[in-house]
Amino acid sequence: MFFNIIFNDIVPIFVVMALGYAGAKMNAFTPSQTQALNKVVLNFALPAALFVSITKATRAMLFEDLTLTLVSLIGIVALFFVCYWVCRKVFHHTAAEAAVCGLTAGSPTIGFLGFAVLDPIYGATTQTGLVVAIVAIVANAVIIPIGMYLMSLAGAMGSGNGSSSGTGSAILNAVKQPVVWCPTLAVVIVLLGIKLPIAVYPSFDLIAHANSGVAVFAAGLALATVKFSVNTEILWNAIFRVFITPLCIAIAAILCGLSEEKLSMLTMACALPPAFSGIIIGSRYNVYVQDGASILAVSTLMFAFAAPFWIWFCPILQSWL
Repeated sequence: MFFNIIFNDIVPIFVVMALGYAGAKMNAFTPSQTQALNKVVLNFALPAALFVSITKATRAMLFEDLTLTLVSLIGIVALFFVCYWVCRKVFHHTAAEAAVCGLTAGSPTIGFLGFAVLDPIYGATTQTGLVVAIVAIVANAVIIPIGMYLMSLAGAMGSGNGSSSGTGSAILNAVKQPVVWCPTLAVVIVLLGIKLPIAVYPSFDLIAHANSGVAVFAAGLALATVKFSVNTEILWNAIFRVFITPLCIAIAAILCGLSEEKLSMLTMACALPPAFSGIIIGSRYNVYVQDGASILAVSTLMFAFAAPFWIWFCPILQSWL
């Protein structure tokens, strides 16, 4: 099972990233072409992928288990801000860099690896779909808008002046981004109970399917333009992503009385490697590029060991608490 996950899900990330890295080293892409590629992902492929994944959920899913929804929402948002604060205060980065760090180390790549990892372990059940859907909504429709707002407030997106007087323009600038309003619109559609016709999805799927592969390829391109590093900050963020975040979520879930099966699923979902959206956003605005790409590589490698660990440790942790 874990052998299949490693070779079907983890290895392809490194292979595609290596292709991007090689392409940049061979000068196959100019800096302007790389930025254009990032823009395609950020403004078209990623918003389409988020819209498709979120609208496939239902209102009943969100309210079926309010404990699961609230633990996911409060836990992931709180840990995003912990990641943001540590990057700002401990590692002394700018607000924009800390926002990209939060989007990267503070959010799992649930859209790309959610079902790919959880289905082989727990089975393709309704409960698996519920966990993936809720975590995806939080990670994509809540965390991304928060991160984009913080970047805009810091002036990294060409708007906002870094002070309270720039809050209104920062919000407006963030909301105008397709990667913000698309998932927000999708959540509104889900909450209103509107079910889109199945015939709508193939049109979105064609561009959405390009999202993950192109995003990882672009991360390889970005890595080739900077010096890859493994330092205290990179290790901290990688450990935070695949070990500390799921541990905090697991403890909260146990204290709130979540069932053993959902606890394990939620913990595994929150232990996934960094969201590719953070890498793409950082590359698009040339913010936290080197560290973001390094965190992605190290975290993905760590996840190969973290996945079996959480399967083993969740029942033990539950018995302790």
